[in-house]
Amino acid sequence: MTPGIRQNGDGTHGAPAAVLFGDANTVEAMVQRAGEVQVAVIVPAYNEERFIGSVVLKTLKHADIVLVVDDGSTDGTAEIAAAAGAEVIRHGQNIGKGAALNTGFCWARTQDIDVVVTIDADGQHFPEDLPAVIQPILAGQADIVVGSRYLQVDWDVPRHRVLGHRVFNTVTNQLSGVKVTDSQSGFRAFSCRALMAISFASEGFAVESEMQFLAREHDLRIAEVPVTIKYLDKPKRPVVSHGLMVLNGILRLMGQHRPLLYFGAPGVLLQLVGLFGFIQATDTYYATNTLPVPATLIAGLTLILGTLGFFTGLILHSVRGLLLNVLKPRSGA
Repeated sequence: MTPGIRQNGDGTHGAPAAVLFGDANTVEAMVQRAGEVQVAVIVPAYNEERFIGSVVLKTLKHADIVLVVDDGSTDGTAEIAAAAGAEVIRHGQNIGKGAALNTGFCWARTQDIDVVVTIDADGQHFPEDLPAVIQPILAGQADIVVGSRYLQVDWDVPRHRVLGHRVFNTVTNQLSGVKVTDSQSGFRAFSCRALMAISFASEGFAVESEMQFLAREHDLRIAEVPVTIKYLDKPKRPVVSHGLMVLNGILRLMGQHRPLLYFGAPGVLLQLVGLFGFIQATDTYYATNTLPVPATLIAGLTLILGTLGFFTGLILHSVRGLLLNVLKPRSGA
């Protein structure tokens, strides 16, 4: 095994039980605890040997440690990252960006870290923006900071990406209840409180959207700062298929985090459609003295499905609320 590279075949990494540091995301508390602010940058990477070396070298100028999580690359990504000075954990196979971030977060919980930053491995982000991204956390103003490409006066983003990002922003903002201008940004900073509170269920590229759901669930404060972005390479995956993967992930998140809306809203809609069908069938019966059997059966089936959907959402919503209440840390426990 190459020195400095640790194998992690299943995409997981052991971590101690979560410990909340209270107000450790404020500058004063961090200085008292560690003497200086320790910043770690996590870089999920998959077949990025062209850019990973320069990303690590530039990032090390602004961070104490860089961890590259090599998500099953088949090229020299891991070796180049290690040679550039990064810590490297290597997945045995490609699992997904969300899984890579989980591995990185588990590693960070074992370190004496004050701020964790995530950055993409393809060179599109500028590590020079890192001090600005972590500033709201150091000032105690946020638990998660999103580096937004759309807060710049002039942003150089291809039109097809802008359209996709607008769709994802709208869907994610509405479903999560947390609004940001760049829901798909991979350039983010996390306080100790956020690091200890969250883990990701999404293995793929919906992980950035999941952060907004988790922020609402754990009462984490989100801030945004403008960052510069530059696309140096063409997308690895077809734009449409990539977009559909992200959208599918967002809908799954909605089912997991907001089941009442996910199941209940369609259920109510089906109930209304079924009720309207029954009214139409009744009007037809009184007008012609003949019952439209097919229409009546369809209306009845629609009403039943709608009722099942609504109560499924209601039950899952109640169960989820009960589990969150049971798992919530108790003061003085």
